[in-house]
Amino acid sequence: MSCDAVAKVLFLDDDTIRTWYRLYGEEGLDGLASFGYEGSSCRLSADQQEQLRCWIAETLPRTTRQIGAWIENEFGVAYQGRSGLIALLHRLRLEYRRPKAVSRKLDETKQKAFIEAYEALLNTLSDDEAVMFADAVRPVGCWAPKETKVAIDQTSGRQRLNIHGAIDLETGKTRMLDVVTVDAMSTIALLTAIETLYPALRLIHVFVDNARYHHAKLVQEWLAEEGRRIKLHFIPPYCPHLNPIERLWGLMHKNFTHNRCHATFNGFCDAMLGFLREDVPRDWDSLCDSVSDNFRVISPKDFRVLT
Repeated sequence: MSCDAVAKVLFLDDDTIRTWYRLYGEEGLDGLASFGYEGSSCRLSADQQEQLRCWIAETLPRTTRQIGAWIENEFGVAYQGRSGLIALLHRLRLEYRRPKAVSRKLDETKQKAFIEAYEALLNTLSDDEAVMFADAVRPVGCWAPKETKVAIDQTSGRQRLNIHGAIDLETGKTRMLDVVTVDAMSTIALLTAIETLYPALRLIHVFVDNARYHHAKLVQEWLAEEGRRIKLHFIPPYCPHLNPIERLWGLMHKNFTHNRCHATFNGFCDAMLGFLREDVPRDWDSLCDSVSDNFRVISPKDFRVLT
């Protein structure tokens, strides 16, 4: 069997299997017994460990291979595999961090003002009012074995799911529309569905982002019609973290697109919409902490930007 095949059977990475194979060839069973990692005793002195920690904090290396090369170059200590090196990094209280996408255009003042206005609205909300957060999403993509080439079947029909939806954080109620395109007309359809959801309420506050279709003339004309009970509130630009429905989309992907395969497109759609329309309202008590309005101000100055 190849190293790749053995790694798959043992649920390990192929570099580890190759290291074991090399150690067995060089040192026999004694090599495999120690793996060359020196067990609980660290191969770097306390001073060297501190130098390593400072270098990582300064340079933010992308891979363990870079770190191993630096250690060998600076201290003459070679780590033969990733396992021992990763154990060392964990002992130094270091971890692999996936960078977040943060816009340089984030405005802290606007974020603070939005949060204060939102909290003031909640504190003065009357019994005949409600608050919802709205957005659109197109669920696509998947995890797959690295040897599998992934494509989307191109047909003459529409094989794309566009969801334009809204959620009430107080009750977990949702309105989720399967639309052909996300535009001004789908926005009006969603707002109409929201009014239908709350026929007895005097006013429904709907928070949306600054997509062009939310500002469209058709939408503004619809809102101005007599008897309309929707008031739009706009979230500051580049601030998806201030729209809790983004967290709902993340929860949806975690449960239904990450490492999941659906046999048919219709099955995929049924799973997505069933979760959003039925499961979320029904299981809101257990989901609400994951889709909350626990807002915070994000500043680009708080992050080290990778280049």
